[in-house]
Amino acid sequence: MPIYKMDGKRDGKQKYRVRINYVDNLGKPRQIERVAYGSEEAKQLERELNYQIKQEKPAAKLTVQALYDEYIRAKRFEVRESSIDKTQRILNRYVLGSLKNKKLDKLTTPVLQEWKQSIEELGLGIITRKNIYGEFRALLNYGVKMEYLQKNPLLKVGNFKAPLELKKEMDFYTPEEFKKFITAARDYCRKCEDKGSLFEWNYYVFFCIAFYTGMRKGEINALNWTDIKENHISVTKSLNQKLKGEDRITPPKNRSSIRNVQIPQPLKDVLRQHRSRWEQVPNFTEDYHICGGERALRDTSVKNMNDMFAELAGVKSIRIHDYRHSHASLLVHEGINIQEIAKRLGHSDVSITLGTYSHLYPSESERALSILDNITLNDTDTE
Repeated sequence: MPIYKMDGKRDGKQKYRVRINYVDNLGKPRQIERVAYGSEEAKQLERELNYQIKQEKPAAKLTVQALYDEYIRAKRFEVRESSIDKTQRILNRYVLGSLKNKKLDKLTTPVLQEWKQSIEELGLGIITRKNIYGEFRALLNYGVKMEYLQKNPLLKVGNFKAPLELKKEMDFYTPEEFKKFITAARDYCRKCEDKGSLFEWNYYVFFCIAFYTGMRKGEINALNWTDIKENHISVTKSLNQKLKGEDRITPPKNRSSIRNVQIPQPLKDVLRQHRSRWEQVPNFTEDYHICGGERALRDTSVKNMNDMFAELAGVKSIRIHDYRHSHASLLVHEGINIQEIAKRLGHSDVSITLGTYSHLYPSESERALSILDNITLNDTDTE
């Protein structure tokens, strides 16, 4: 941080050039040059410039778009490709559209409140709005982590709320409803087999796996015959059909999603029969998808067959993810320990399972009162 003497004077004082080289908070080399007259004045200017550099707010130099670009590059090494794809789609559509050129220090409460209002006016569901908020908050949290921001300005605005919107009831099949559904599916597949087509059995097996294991759709789609062991299914991967390009095999949702799920006897029989069908197909290999063969079943076709089977059975049609709820709900009503349910579902924390399914557990208040009523006191104890 040198001070150079220059030619020239003013009011009898020597002219000096004050130059400071430094690296800013974004890792870029910077230089400041100023002129002062007088030795003491030059030293004072140097001190002031150094203080200015220390007080400089990096957020003033960074736009939301620049922060997003850096955030996505860093995120690629931390999460699944499908998670990055979701983040990019949400931020590009709902955040960058109006805020990409905003400097971070210009993300004031009024600006963010206006952005929030614009999202409200789109008429999106509360879950979608909260997902948007969550992704934007995570982006700005990264800015705080990298010291581009002192604190997250979005927190002051707060998340979206829907006080008048009723929470959607969890949908699932009871065992009786599933029996009707899967019987209709089996009857349909038998008719197709009589006409020479075995492919429809893939859908039947898909729904059996979903109900009997509670596996996620992507986990079922990714299953190969090599994943079927004697007594369990090895869940180590997921298949995503929403990423650009072809199907993409990715890791499961989280570390705890890598698990072994024990196979109940009815599902063992279904898988054994299904394998015998596949073994009739020329060039069959262990690497075939259990549901689909060389290529996994399409999400759209699974949904369509789900609706058709429900109509044939005369039962309500539930979402594909609701088979996971059906599995968990059945175990809850049978009194299975919540930790075992969390393990089967591959939840990273038992609190997730409790938060999702605790309302299904029967009330224990009367039983608790009965237990306490039986702890009687002696007459002398009540005096």
